[in-house]
Amino acid sequence: MKELIVGLAGNPNVGKTTVFNQLTGMRQHVGNWPGKTVEKAEGSFKHGDYEYNIVDLPGNYALSAHSMEEIVSRDFIVDDDSDVIINVVDAANLERNLYLTVQMMELGANLVMALNMNDFAKKKDHIIDIKLMSELLGFPVVEINAKTKDGIEELLTTVENASKNPIDSSAKLSYSDELKGHLSELQKIIEQDKALCDVPSIWIAIKLLEKDSIVIEKVQHSSLSSKIMREVDRIAKHLSDVYDEGAEEVIANARYAFI
Repeated sequence: MKELIVGLAGNPNVGKTTVFNQLTGMRQHVGNWPGKTVEKAEGSFKHGDYEYNIVDLPGNYALSAHSMEEIVSRDFIVDDDSDVIINVVDAANLERNLYLTVQMMELGANLVMALNMNDFAKKKDHIIDIKLMSELLGFPVVEINAKTKDGIEELLTTVENASKNPIDSSAKLSYSDELKGHLSELQKIIEQDKALCDVPSIWIAIKLLEKDSIVIEKVQHSSLSSKIMREVDRIAKHLSDVYDEGAEEVIANARYAFI
């Protein structure tokens, strides 16, 4: 049997834990993340030729370094050998939910979206073109109902296909030409240090502009540290001059523009 390591990620109250419970039943255990006070829920189950080890990541709205839950989730996506991340999304609150999705795309995560709460979306007269949404995002989107298990079989088949053909979800991200141009200048310098290439350079560039303390510390160990940080300061000042806003706001606006 092939083992699959899968993370479940999403905002709070999107039905993520319901999906986890439907999949794992009684075959789950709760502990803490190593060295952290954050709860870690893990479960296992078999499906076809696959043995799943599934981790219910903390419910987050973002992947910054502002809370231990956010750090735990992004560390799992960055460092753990997960095969696929299932992004559970509330179809009735797409704009808010996709803010987390976009940040996982910046990480190049191998994503499959489980679009839940579609009945609530229909009540709000939200008509979602699943096929087009999948094309625009560049990864599979599956409609599910976590409570009734509708769509779960299709979701698992999609996850298994995604594990065989992983994709770089950052490929379809498109931010303004202004921001994209400056990010690529910064990426070129970052990519000169192979030690920084364990994650996508676009993610490191964005996090540096967001003044992310953990990524700044990582870059400080680089031989190119002073060159990279000089470029970060130059770009941050330029963005502030152009947009009359801090780099963090410029990036947040670019994410929402993409959404």
